[in-house]
Amino acid sequence: MASAIRLGTGALRELRIHLCLKSPASNGVRAFIENDYVPLKKNNLNFPILIREASGISPRIWARYEYGVETNVSLEDAPREKVLEIVRSLAAQSPPKS
Repeated sequence: MASAIRLGTGALRELRIHLCLKSPASNGVRAFIENDYVPLKKNNLNFPILIREASGISPRIWARYEYGVETNVSLEDAPREKVLEIVRSLAAQSPPKS
C-alpha cells in the first residue's frame, strides 16, 4: 500500500521517475502513477517526488540520497506492484558508497 510508505525519514532525499507516455515498457509505471502516486504524495507532502515524461525513453527511477549520492533502477516492463516494491526498497536502503 503506497500510503504506508514513509519517505524522507532516512538518507533518501528525492525520487525521480522517468517514463514514456506511450511505450508498453512504461505500462506498469503509468499504472503506479495513476493508482499509487496520490496516496504516496499525500502521506509525504514535503518529500520531492518528481515525474519526468519523455517520448521513447526507458522507464527508470532515480533515488538521490544525502551528500548527493544517486542510484537508479530500471522499471522496464515492471508491473505496478514491482514499481511500488522498488520505491519501498529505495526508501529503506542506505545510500551506496561512492
